[in-house]
Amino acid sequence: MDNQRLLIWAIFALLAWMTWNQWQAAYGPQPEAVPATQEQPAIEPLATEGDLPELGAPDVAAPSAPGESPAAQAAPDETAAPVITVKTDVFELQISTEGGTLQGATLLNYPVAKDRPDTLVRLLSTDRNELGLIRGGLRAAGATVPDHKAVFTAKRTDYDLGGADEIVVPLRWSNDAGVTVEKRFIITRGSYVIRVEQILNNGSSEELKADSYTQVLRRSFEQERSMFDVDSYSFDGPVIFDGEKSEKMDRDDLQKGGAVEYTTDIGWVGTIQHHFVNAIVPEQSKTHILRVELTAANDVAVASVVSQRANIAAGSSKTFATTLFVGPKLQSQLEEVHPKLKLTVDYGWLTILSQPLFWLLSIIFGFVHNWGVAIIVVTILIKAAFYKLTESSGRSMAKMRNLQPRMKALQDRYKDDRQALSQAMMDLYKREKVNPAAGCLPILIQMPFFLAFYWVLLESVEMRQAPFALWITDLSSRDPYFILPLIMGAAMFFQQKLNPAPTDPVQAKVMQIMPVMFTGFFAFFPSGLVLYWCTNTLLSIAQQWKINKLVERESKEQKSAKKKSKKDKE
Repeated sequence: MDNQRLLIWAIFALLAWMTWNQWQAAYGPQPEAVPATQEQPAIEPLATEGDLPELGAPDVAAPSAPGESPAAQAAPDETAAPVITVKTDVFELQISTEGGTLQGATLLNYPVAKDRPDTLVRLLSTDRNELGLIRGGLRAAGATVPDHKAVFTAKRTDYDLGGADEIVVPLRWSNDAGVTVEKRFIITRGSYVIRVEQILNNGSSEELKADSYTQVLRRSFEQERSMFDVDSYSFDGPVIFDGEKSEKMDRDDLQKGGAVEYTTDIGWVGTIQHHFVNAIVPEQSKTHILRVELTAANDVAVASVVSQRANIAAGSSKTFATTLFVGPKLQSQLEEVHPKLKLTVDYGWLTILSQPLFWLLSIIFGFVHNWGVAIIVVTILIKAAFYKLTESSGRSMAKMRNLQPRMKALQDRYKDDRQALSQAMMDLYKREKVNPAAGCLPILIQMPFFLAFYWVLLESVEMRQAPFALWITDLSSRDPYFILPLIMGAAMFFQQKLNPAPTDPVQAKVMQIMPVMFTGFFAFFPSGLVLYWCTNTLLSIAQQWKINKLVERESKEQKSAKKKSKKDKE
């Protein structure tokens, strides 16, 4: 009984922690805006005789208004570089001709909130409070090549995918030495992948030693923390994959420890913002330097990739290619870009269970085309998979239910001697082959799947704002009318009636209020999670009802057989 009591309080603690997470996400303190006086990062090459320029400390001032290019702020008296608008079926991009910097990305199919369909998610922006830029360029030893400050020329300032399957946006740059560079952005229908090619033609009389770099810049702020480690939920900041593992780069660690740098041929870097990611994936099987750091003011995170140096002979050319991903963390698309890019979907320590669970949900969704129905089907499959294991537990609980009158008699007999009562109870359990702790098994089995569903619902963008039926229009948010939690609470109350009442009075009172407590907790959980628990509870009721009837019939048959045996002996 002590084990059962401990388990109950452990469940309460778990639910309190999850409720706190939900409350913080919905109503907790919001991140502070980046002050207008703070500066945003830039690359300042430090020329070294006979070697490549180094990537130095950031220092470009922040944009003063949305849509204004960094160059315009650095030199207000000059005309801002033209901005190219690119619209596909999934996003709208703004590309500055200064450096070919991606300075705007609006996701056309992802509103910020379901009740605000016209307010769309922006992953890249020059707005100082939501700063996001992806920029890059070339570096060469002792020669001029276009970095992120160089001004390119473009034939057009507006591109629309229309009925085509692909858009190619070319920018051009040249110098008096005969070096020309074409920077091309290649985007295909239905994809959040942007392939960037920098084609360097060395028309000079000298060999060039050059490399390329790409950076994603994202505003950084102090996240609210608590004793429950909310940082693991909805992390907002830089992430790096060093070829072996992915790591979220904590802001405090970067402030204290400085930049983090790896050299690898299969890595990537990026920044994540709950369901969305900006990632840089360099050419694989080629050595790159990956680096993550904060600006001097600690207000912007910078994730960089520098390619391997290449020698470009006079009269020859070299293509430096990089793949960008700017969009929702759709696992199928992420995996196509890099097999480990789906690690940006942060399932935490339950990844080993959450990923196959999401895979199974996705397979079923492909048939039923409704994530709510998929959750119900998966719950049934999980219940069926563990039916035999939980059946033995259910039988023990049914037998204990039948033993209630005898247990009550023992309590009355030994009401003044707890030690004798405990011994008598243990003897009764032993004679009747009943395990009082067996009732814990179904809960212990359910909890990992419950937590896995929790993370899948919160972290999988595929379920973001996904409707189920009737009033449930968003499985990733709470039931707006609290109907599903009330149904779940009623189901839990009925489930208790099928199980034996605890002999401990304190535990019995706790069990009585548990449906009410769970209803209160689940009222703020994602409705998809409540749907899972409600379905599981209803299935458990059906299973236990069947087992109770079976055990009751077996008990009657045993009593009848004993009476018959006794009569035969007489």
